[in-house]
Amino acid sequence: MRAKSILRIVAVLACSTAIMPMALAAESIGEPGRSSGKKNPLNNVYFGEQHLHTSASPDAFAFGTRNDANDAYRFAKGEAIKNSQSGKMIQKRTPYDWAAVTDHSEYLGMMPLLLDPKSPLQKTEIGKLISKGDKKSGEAAFQQIITSAATGVPIDYLVDPKVMKSAWQKQVDAANKHYEPGKFTTLVAYEWSSQPNSKNLHHNVFFRDDGPERIFSAFDSVHREDLWTYQEVMRSIGHDNFSIPHNSNVSNSAMFALHTSAGAPIDRGWANRSALNSPAIEIVQTKGASETHPALAPNDEFASFEGKFVHLLGSGGVQSLIDKSFVRHALTDGVGFQEMIGSNPFKYGIVAGADSHIAASANEEFNYPGVHGNIDYSPKVRLSGAGSVAGEPAVLFGSPGATGVWAPENTREAIFDGIKRREVFGTSGPLIRVRFFGGWDFPKNLIKDKDFVKKAYASGVPMGQDLPKKASKAPTFAVWAMKDPESGNLDRVQIVKGWYDKRGYGFQKIYDVAWSDNRKPDAKTGKLPAVGNTVDIKTAKYTNDIGDNQLSAVWTDPDFDPSQHAVYYARVIEIPTPRWSTYDAVQLGVEPPKEVAATIQERAWASPIWYTPDPKLVKKLDFYPGLQERLPYTGFYIGTLKHKK
Repeated sequence: MRAKSILRIVAVLACSTAIMPMALAAESIGEPGRSSGKKNPLNNVYFGEQHLHTSASPDAFAFGTRNDANDAYRFAKGEAIKNSQSGKMIQKRTPYDWAAVTDHSEYLGMMPLLLDPKSPLQKTEIGKLISKGDKKSGEAAFQQIITSAATGVPIDYLVDPKVMKSAWQKQVDAANKHYEPGKFTTLVAYEWSSQPNSKNLHHNVFFRDDGPERIFSAFDSVHREDLWTYQEVMRSIGHDNFSIPHNSNVSNSAMFALHTSAGAPIDRGWANRSALNSPAIEIVQTKGASETHPALAPNDEFASFEGKFVHLLGSGGVQSLIDKSFVRHALTDGVGFQEMIGSNPFKYGIVAGADSHIAASANEEFNYPGVHGNIDYSPKVRLSGAGSVAGEPAVLFGSPGATGVWAPENTREAIFDGIKRREVFGTSGPLIRVRFFGGWDFPKNLIKDKDFVKKAYASGVPMGQDLPKKASKAPTFAVWAMKDPESGNLDRVQIVKGWYDKRGYGFQKIYDVAWSDNRKPDAKTGKLPAVGNTVDIKTAKYTNDIGDNQLSAVWTDPDFDPSQHAVYYARVIEIPTPRWSTYDAVQLGVEPPKEVAATIQERAWASPIWYTPDPKLVKKLDFYPGLQERLPYTGFYIGTLKHKK
C-alpha cells in the first residue's frame, strides 16, 4: 500500500520561519498537462478562498479590522499586508490561485461611516461604541449587530439603500480590479447571514459575472427558500449564481432539517431547488469542522477534529441538537430522500474556507495571525483567554481551510463552473491535492498508468458526479492524493460510504484504502495502526520521516448491494503536525493550552460520488415523509414504516 516516493522531504517547521512565497509543483501523475501553460482538458487544481470578511462586514469592523477587499486579494496573491490590529506585516508562504470576498450583506459597508466625523452615524449608539476602538466596546457593538441579524430586525439607521448599493459596487470594483485571467481569479460574492432563533443558516452567494446591482440580505428574509427565489430570479436575467451553506455544525440541526422553513415535509420540488441553488457545502473553517461528530460516528477514530466550538452565534447559548448539523449524515440522508421522493436535497460537493474577519485567509498553521482582529491578533492575546467571540475563547478557533477546484484554466468562469459541477474538494488548510473517480470497469493498475487521469475521465466520472446506471457488479473507485510540500506527509486515504438498507435505515462505514509505512490492519478489528507522531511539542517541530508524499489506490466496494442507494467520498489524513496554538506557546515560552490538542492531523475531503440503482432493482418502502428517528447503533433513517392496518 506504500506509494513510491518521488518528493521525499524532511520538513522542520519552526514558528519563527521566514515567509518566502512559493508555488506548488507543476506536474504529477494526478495533474498531467499543467506545465503546458495551455487550457487543460484534464483539468488543473486551483487552490483558493471562498469565505472571507473585510472591514465591509460589520462584525469584522467591530473587531478592529480596517483592511478592505483590496487588501484581501493582495494577501491571497502572496503579497504582504499590514494587520490592522497588530500593525505587523502578514504574508502567506504559498499564494492562492483565486479568492472570493464574502462580506455580510447585512449592513455591508456601513461601519466605516460610523467613524466618519462628517456622518451622523458616528453619533449613534453603535457609532459611539465603534469610535472607542477598544475590545470591550467592539464586542458590545458586535453583540448588537449579530442580535439584529439573528432576529431579522434591522437597525434602521444602518440600512440606507443608496449607501448600501454604493458599498456593494465597491466590492465588485475591487474584485474586477484584482482579476487577472490565467494568473489570479476573483469571484464576486457576498454572505447571506440568516440566523433565525440563533440557528446558523448562513450561505455565501457567488456570481459568474459582475453580479447584479442589488444583493439579498437576511433583512429581506431569513428563509432559504426566499434566498433561492432571489437566486432563480437573478439567473433568469443573466446572472448565473450558486450559494454555499456553512457552519452547519452550529445550526442546532436546522441546516439539514427534514422539513421546510414553513414546517412542511421536504418534497421533490424543494429537494430539486436545494440541489440547483446550493451545489456545495463548507466542511471546515475557523469555527470548526462540520464533517461529523464523535457522538454520531463513534467508530470513526478521526471524528473528533476541531470540534470545540459549540455556541450558537449571538445567543450566548449552547446548541442542544446535532443530528442534523453534520455533512456526512446529510449526505446519507440525501440518498434516502433520493429513494423516497426521487430527488436529493443534500447533493453537495465539498469546499472549505476561512471565515476569517481580518481580510486575510491565513490557512497555514505555522503562520497564524488570528481570525477575529482585536480578539486574537497576537500569540499573547490568543492564549490569554481574555476575549471571546460568540462565547468562545480564541484558542478554540481553528486555522482556516482551503478549497481546491479542478478546472481547465484559472478564469472566473472556469473556477465558478468547477464548483458548480462539484469537481471540488476542501482541506483543513494544507494544499493537499486529491483526485477521486468512480466507475464500473477500472483496472486494478489504473492508478499506476501514466494516462491514469485521461482513462479515468473516459471510462468513469470524477468527484461530484453520479455513477452511470449499471449494477452487474460493484463499482470501483480510483483515488490519488499528494501532500502539500509545506505540510506533513500523508498517513492514509479513506473512502467513506453512506447508504440505506432495504428497511430504510441509514448506515455509514469507513474503509482504509491506502496507507503509508507498510502497516498492517489488526487481524481481529481490521483497524489500521496509528502512523506515529514525530512532533516535539517543546519546539513545535516535526519531521517527515513517517508517512508518504503520495498515496493512491483502486478500490472496489466489498459490501455493494445494487438495490441500495449510496454515496461515497474520499478523506485524506496527514501525519500529526503542531496546531497553531502549539506554535504560539513555543513562541511565548509557555506550555500549550490544555483546552485543545497540541497536535492535529490535517486532512482533505473530496466531493462525493453517488450511486442510484435502477428502479427495477429497488424495493420501494412505504414511508411517512419527513419523519426521522435516531437509532443508537446505526445512525439515521429517513422515515418510519407505516403500521399495518
